[in-house]
Amino acid sequence: MHNVPTRKFTAMKSPMHGQTTITLFIPCLVDSLYPEVGEALVRVFDRLGIALAYPLGQTCCGQPAFNSGYRREAATLARRFIEVFEDAGVVVCPSGSCVAMVRQHYPELFRDDSAMLARAIAVGEKTFEFTEYLVNVLDVIDLGAVFPARATYHDSCHLARTLGIREQPRQLLRRVRDLQLVEMEGADTCCGFGGTFSVGYPEISLALADEKIDAIVRSGADTVVGCDISCLMQIQGRMARRNKNIRVLHIAQVLAAGENP
Repeated sequence: MHNVPTRKFTAMKSPMHGQTTITLFIPCLVDSLYPEVGEALVRVFDRLGIALAYPLGQTCCGQPAFNSGYRREAATLARRFIEVFEDAGVVVCPSGSCVAMVRQHYPELFRDDSAMLARAIAVGEKTFEFTEYLVNVLDVIDLGAVFPARATYHDSCHLARTLGIREQPRQLLRRVRDLQLVEMEGADTCCGFGGTFSVGYPEISLALADEKIDAIVRSGADTVVGCDISCLMQIQGRMARRNKNIRVLHIAQVLAAGENP
């Protein structure tokens, strides 16, 4: 992989369905602030008996720069991403927005460079969001998880609208033992984070966050689950300021719960 060192995780069971090693792409916020989400991801794939690789040379996918209009800087990061991951068999990421960046916007960044465009498209075709890969590729919806909760699910914007992933997380959550899934009003309404949007337009971001939290509270849930840590960070932060005692978790943390040792 272009001489990029990798950390290997040894699966506890024989590889499932003859799957090749999964290469993990861990987003910046998970790596820096929520490492427990990455650890949960590893536990889920270990339970399935799938070997994992983690390229130590990976960095940001370039989404913050791209969303802020810095196309040249985003292209530099995109090129690095492609160099790191293009030799992987399959890439899985616990973030819909990062996967959307790779699939949808890398080709846009390299549309005037035919060689890089082809490489970008090839990497995008084998890059999957976590729940998408479990349900659509592995055909797995029951991971044996046990998580007592009355939970509601938040549809993050890029995951639902750009990638069209809405039902897969719900399918997985419905199979979690002792978890009751309840729908909130406006589950796919933006939480207000929007990457750098929340910095540039804090008043709007705050208003959207409050609308989302009001919907969560009305659902009667004690836990809110999502697939993008950026949204969950936004919701969790505002929830704490409003003194709401509701857990905020990435779906990987729920799916990794209660497995047999």
